[in-house]
Amino acid sequence: MSQILLLRADVNRLLQTQFWDTDPVTGPDDSWTIHGLWPDLCDGGFNDTCDSSRQYSGSKLSGWLSQKAPDTLSFMQSYWQDISGDDESFWEHEWGKHGTCISTLDPSCYDGYEEGDETIDFFTQTVALFKTVPTYDWLSAAGISPSSSATYTLSQIESALQDAFGQPVYVACSGNNLNQVWYYYNTKGNIASGSFIPVEPTDSSKCPSSGISYLPKNGGSGGGGGGGGEGGGSGDAPSDGGSGKLQVSTGTGCVLSAGTWSVQTCATFTATASGDGFTLKSSKGQCGVSSGTFGCGSGVSGTVFTFGGANLQYDGSADFSADSIPSGSTQVEISTGTSGSQQFNIQWVPS
Repeated sequence: MSQILLLRADVNRLLQTQFWDTDPVTGPDDSWTIHGLWPDLCDGGFNDTCDSSRQYSGSKLSGWLSQKAPDTLSFMQSYWQDISGDDESFWEHEWGKHGTCISTLDPSCYDGYEEGDETIDFFTQTVALFKTVPTYDWLSAAGISPSSSATYTLSQIESALQDAFGQPVYVACSGNNLNQVWYYYNTKGNIASGSFIPVEPTDSSKCPSSGISYLPKNGGSGGGGGGGGEGGGSGDAPSDGGSGKLQVSTGTGCVLSAGTWSVQTCATFTATASGDGFTLKSSKGQCGVSSGTFGCGSGVSGTVFTFGGANLQYDGSADFSADSIPSGSTQVEISTGTSGSQQFNIQWVPS
């Protein structure tokens, strides 16, 4: 009897996620690239790194693919690229964080199991699924093509992809620049031979409603994120340390040194690695969350944040909100979660 694929913690949903990277460029000019294949808890959350004993190195993964699935490896080398050029570390990250949480890839599910068999299924199926959702072609067919000057509305982009995919999709932006698409599936059977059924996303896009740029790879700027957008090995991730700005995903303004949202000059923040995440500090002092409010100052206790989907995360969520949109010299308090009327993500822009 066919049954729903059970992932760890009774997950029956998978996401095929894609990047559009322009600075630096990853992949061909006329194709999006693979981010990963992620199990999801059906509420936007996910488990990660479910089996430390199978945290295989990137070189080992490449070696198995070279022996058992050379065509898959060849495709990955062109279409599954890391933004910092370390593809094997990116693949290692995606397998270790997400692949180990797919229960039908447990070694116990295999007859005559040999070490690494499950990784071949993971990468081969991710590539196969990616080929069925040609984001570039679908957008192009709807008259949405990369341009240094044209802009598009969110509804144009979402409608084009929904018409082709058969269900709504999740669209993400870096500022005003289109840079990610996530396709959601429910799955029957095992990952290697089961069927993937398109379903609605659990999240709503935080992209601006209009003025979205879809920059070309051959000369565009901004919109980067491949490999590091979800913590996948990019040196631009705040968890790697360094300085940067905190940009609000609506495309209006950024975060000031006190931790407020404003259209004034963006503050520079220093990120310092801490455990599985990082702390932030501005010229005012440490940054943290107290009673659901983000702030920075001399009396603030530092909070350890994480990085996911190119966004700052607090307590595993990238959702932030405010009660109004700032203008002029006004500064607006930023809250965690979605209680405010203006909801957005906060994106790290390295200096």
